[in-house]
Amino acid sequence: MKSALYLGFGIALAVCGGMPVGGAEPAGPVLPASPDGRVVQEGIAIDLAVEPLVAGEPLREGQSARFRLSLSDTNTGTPLTNNFPAAWLDARQAAGGPQKAAGCREKVQSFLGGGLLTRPELDLNVYYVITLNDNATLSVVDPLFGFGNSKLLTMVFLEGRGEDWVLTPDGKRLFVALPDPGLVAVVDTDTWKVLANLPAGQRPHRIALQADGQYVWVAGEGAVTVIDARAAQVVRTLPAGKGRHDLVLSHDSRWAFLTDDAAGTVAVYDTGALARVREVAVGPRPVSIDWSVAAGAAWASLAGDGALVALRPDAAEPVARAQAEPGLGRLRFAPGGRLGFVVHPEKNLVHLLDAASGRIIQTADVGEGPDQVTFSEELAYIRHQGTDQVLMIPLKTVGEEGRPVPLVDFPGGQHPPGRSTGGVPADGIVSAAGEAAVLVANPEDKAIYFYKEGMAAPMGHFQNYGRQPRAVLVVDRTLREIRPGVYETVARLTGAGDYELAVFLDAPRIVHCFPVHVEEDPVLARERSKKPLGVELRTENREVKVGEEVAVRFRLTDPDSGAAKTGLKDVRVLTFLSPGVWQQRHWAVEQADGVYEIRFHPPEEGLYFVFLEVPSAGLALQKAPFFTFTAR
Repeated sequence: MKSALYLGFGIALAVCGGMPVGGAEPAGPVLPASPDGRVVQEGIAIDLAVEPLVAGEPLREGQSARFRLSLSDTNTGTPLTNNFPAAWLDARQAAGGPQKAAGCREKVQSFLGGGLLTRPELDLNVYYVITLNDNATLSVVDPLFGFGNSKLLTMVFLEGRGEDWVLTPDGKRLFVALPDPGLVAVVDTDTWKVLANLPAGQRPHRIALQADGQYVWVAGEGAVTVIDARAAQVVRTLPAGKGRHDLVLSHDSRWAFLTDDAAGTVAVYDTGALARVREVAVGPRPVSIDWSVAAGAAWASLAGDGALVALRPDAAEPVARAQAEPGLGRLRFAPGGRLGFVVHPEKNLVHLLDAASGRIIQTADVGEGPDQVTFSEELAYIRHQGTDQVLMIPLKTVGEEGRPVPLVDFPGGQHPPGRSTGGVPADGIVSAAGEAAVLVANPEDKAIYFYKEGMAAPMGHFQNYGRQPRAVLVVDRTLREIRPGVYETVARLTGAGDYELAVFLDAPRIVHCFPVHVEEDPVLARERSKKPLGVELRTENREVKVGEEVAVRFRLTDPDSGAAKTGLKDVRVLTFLSPGVWQQRHWAVEQADGVYEIRFHPPEEGLYFVFLEVPSAGLALQKAPFFTFTAR
């Protein structure tokens, strides 16, 4: 049974395909692991390897480690494919003592329940949703942390408003093009810190990554900047036209293609030599380009005369041409690379291009102002500037010339999701991790909607703290099958000590906890030895009324001098109703020297907990003092 990493948008959270969370324990005996990290249950062998990313180093807090589970049949040795193991790293039940079977089962059951107060130290079953906002920030959301509508983990503050982005294959680095300051921000997705701001010429607005992960290509006005993705350094600046660009790389990472709408050309670059090899005249206003694996060519759409042209790296002229109407927009190829979907925003059409024959074989009237097409494995999703309906085209039903194109739809919010994006090329609809579902960014709603394929409407949504999400991205940290029977992910070790990796397999039902030891980092240890930030609650009334605004004030002081800590910009407060059925996160505002305030409205009677964190001052949420309020 597939592991269902469902979002918590106000709906029930189901993890690991029907695992009971309300009393019944997982079945099956729990056996001690052998020293090599193997356990055998129900005829299934589970082999665990936890390795530092730097060879020869120990597992150390603050560093990333690779977690690998290998599943096989003990009788035949056959790898077990298409499984969805779940795993969590948490403190040992009893340091140095024998593993307790019941304790492991209870721990797994509590993690599957998803309670606020039973969070593991490290969850290897999560993915994060990232939004590219209108105000020079990125929002980072944990969609599995689902209590109420507020799930913001952190914000990333950029030097300017982002327009496009790309994630490395391992999900560890995010490159964001910032046109106004002429920079590319390099974001570490373990710490959510900006590692570098790299110069990228005038107004960098389009960014792409080679399939081999070596170079990031950034298109700006008059130049293309090439960045070494691993070193996060600029390695070459190449000439380009002054017009607006779209950019694509060949599937083998050997060639880059860059449109220039002002010059009516497509430039071809050799990625090995890091040089421009030719410029091909294609016609008026090439606005979009994509690579067709099936045709072994790049296809460009021309807004000026409505042509679709194919280019090969070794050809000085287009090798094929199909004709539509002037005003064409974005072109993207469906999985497999045969069918290209090109939108026509003015005529409300989507044309289907057969890259094999070089002809437009189907056309659909799709509603007002289509501006983007994205894909899941089964569906094409069409976003609009003039309607809130997101249209879907089942990919299995298209590709036969002359046949009508079947269309289904669902509401993508209260406003058209494509209307207020500012024309950013980054996708506004993306696939969710691990399931047949998509996330839809709606800027005017200031929300992200979760739609599961086959439903009539989104299953839920979360708000974006008043910010307009112009694009959305998923960082997948779940255990993924990298080869038959081998499931792997990379995660950052957050603390030193003795841990156990709790593993759960649904079919057959297997539970086991493997011991894991993490070494202390001397630098982090010195930081921990420092005195904690002083926190004093300045709100006297601890009994409040349901529905009325509550102002919570507290004073922060230096632990050594006792002086007020002023000017802090990252004071964040978590409020939640016990036992965790409602929660909100707030950014505190300084009201006086060292006195900070948040305001919230308790929605119902009960006991409310208030936690705060200040990362810049070393105060973590888990280690901060907390306060309580009673709402009546």
